[in-house]
Amino acid sequence: MASPQLQNIIQMLKARPIRDGMTFEQARAAFEQIASIYPIDADIKREKADANGVSGEWITPPGVSGDTTIFYIHGGGWTVGSVNTHARMVANICKAADARAFSIDYRLAPEHPFPAGFDDCLTAYRWLLDQGVDPERLVIAGDSAGGNLTLATLVRLRDEGLPLPAAAVALSPATDMEATGDSVKTRRDVEPMLDPDGIEKVREAYCPGQDVRNPYLSPLYADLAGLPPMLIQVGDHEILLDDAKRFAERATAAGVDATLEVWDEMIHVFQFFAPMLPEGTAAIERIGEFVKASVSAPASAS
Repeated sequence: MASPQLQNIIQMLKARPIRDGMTFEQARAAFEQIASIYPIDADIKREKADANGVSGEWITPPGVSGDTTIFYIHGGGWTVGSVNTHARMVANICKAADARAFSIDYRLAPEHPFPAGFDDCLTAYRWLLDQGVDPERLVIAGDSAGGNLTLATLVRLRDEGLPLPAAAVALSPATDMEATGDSVKTRRDVEPMLDPDGIEKVREAYCPGQDVRNPYLSPLYADLAGLPPMLIQVGDHEILLDDAKRFAERATAAGVDATLEVWDEMIHVFQFFAPMLPEGTAAIERIGEFVKASVSAPASAS
């Protein structure tokens, strides 16, 4: 049974809907306002950086070694969200993983439709390598739309023959732009964050006129062979449940070391609400364990 704190969070989300009747600009402002409820700790070091034209920020909690880097790609349906909205969650992940993070503000749709934001992810990754970041000590991670970009970026890195990171972490990833998973219907009544009826609006903003089975849009349909170990976390009460489950199944079938964690009764990107939500804190601790194990493993083992 989920912790009692979950119901408080669900009520808060229902009282502060991000997208209902809003323009994308209004939704962005609303997301920033919600994020302000959970301010980042004052002792977290934040440094702006320009990654070959992509705006980014180094996030470093006190006491971390800095030997491990997490390249973090925020969620928000490719249309909202920022480094700032996710800074607290990223910092929590860094603490658990004894790592620093580089998080980016990729270009958002509809002003910048696919492949603009996707290209920014590759540009920033190349920049990290140019800065001397060791790919064997590098983990790529993201949530929701950022989880989509995380997995699609991995496929593109492999396709272009670039050094792959040691591992990947995807939180509630969107892997199927067609939204064909049964959970879109079966979980709609228990999903407080994502509206199934808004999927088409977001899709039209992000990739109008595109082939939605393009593997860089829908990594569910990609050739997944050769990708690094990955941890996928998803809540049992979210419409993207089947996006995560089907991707993990296909990755495993392709020989990828893919670990899927389905968290009972949890909602979309529940890790965002840690430490207010005990399950969010526990999930972040699992991410930390995974990152540490991935970067300490010999290169031949990964």
